[in-house]
Amino acid sequence: MEREKAWLVLSSGRAFEGLRIGAKCESVGELVFTTGMTGYLETLTDPSYAGQIILQTFPQIGNYGVISPDYEGDCFARGYVVRELCAAPSNFRSEGGLESFLLERGIPGICGVDTRALTRLIREQGVMNARICSHIPEDLEKIRTYAVRDSVSLASGKDIREIAPEKTDGQAAEKHVVLIDYGAKRNIVRCLTGRGCRVTVVPHDTPAETVLALRPDGIMLSNGPGDPAENHFEIAQIAKLVGNVPVFGICLGHQLCALAMGGKTYKLKYGHRGANQPVTDGKRTWITTQNHGYAVDSGSMNGRAQLSFWNANDRSCEGLDYPEKRCFTVQFHPEACAGPHDTEFLFDRFLAMIGEEG
Repeated sequence: MEREKAWLVLSSGRAFEGLRIGAKCESVGELVFTTGMTGYLETLTDPSYAGQIILQTFPQIGNYGVISPDYEGDCFARGYVVRELCAAPSNFRSEGGLESFLLERGIPGICGVDTRALTRLIREQGVMNARICSHIPEDLEKIRTYAVRDSVSLASGKDIREIAPEKTDGQAAEKHVVLIDYGAKRNIVRCLTGRGCRVTVVPHDTPAETVLALRPDGIMLSNGPGDPAENHFEIAQIAKLVGNVPVFGICLGHQLCALAMGGKTYKLKYGHRGANQPVTDGKRTWITTQNHGYAVDSGSMNGRAQLSFWNANDRSCEGLDYPEKRCFTVQFHPEACAGPHDTEFLFDRFLAMIGEEG
């Protein structure tokens, strides 16, 4: 297959020549890199990438094709950058190639670029905007002024829906968990229903009074995209919820909860994205999957929460406990697909907290 020439143009003015993949359109987004060696389908369908152009550091992508049961949600990415796109995927579960996935969703991409050089550039200079295009533009204003806005309203579901628990022998009494969807990954629901929970998923803008009227045994705050501080309504609702029933927050939910409790967040230089982020509690270290560009300022939480986990690389906040309010949150993904699954025990901790209420 002969491919058209394409360019990845950075807001700095630097341009990388490559070949077009996916949809034949132009797109501007925030360029971020992820280090996962597997799980590209979960990455592309992670709603937390809304508004961003995803750069895969692993050199060949698409080798096991497209497998729809592995999707974590809808694809909200603005573009896709790879070194090499596999043209002949091989897997007994494969339903087709990654090229078709991108085309069907109107996602433009580029291959044949030096992804190692791009990753070094982002690590040194920080996250920057980029444009996938057929010709280098003379005016970079649209690239430089682009910002990810209102991404939670884009990524969140619009309706309330209920998912029944999985049937297992010897299951304990059913627990009802309300999951507030800021761009939730599907495996959060699986981790709850697999433990015997009935899950009600509600949109991001559901008032606290409506959530409590559902009579939940516990509340989960999901992952999601964008700057946490711009979600003023969502933060106000969390402030009303915490303390009423046990609460567990993941990723954006962790950040929103900290803001609701009076803390602060800040933007990381290039974020944490990939399946190899080390997290520690000072006694033990876990390898975790992460996908976030913002972090909680742990200093702003003094007297408000207890620091439970921190990143072993840069010591940024990775977890907070609010023992008096029956709430805990983590920045990483204990529900991660394709893994690692080392911290799935946090779901058991959440259910144990719910059990204490019963």
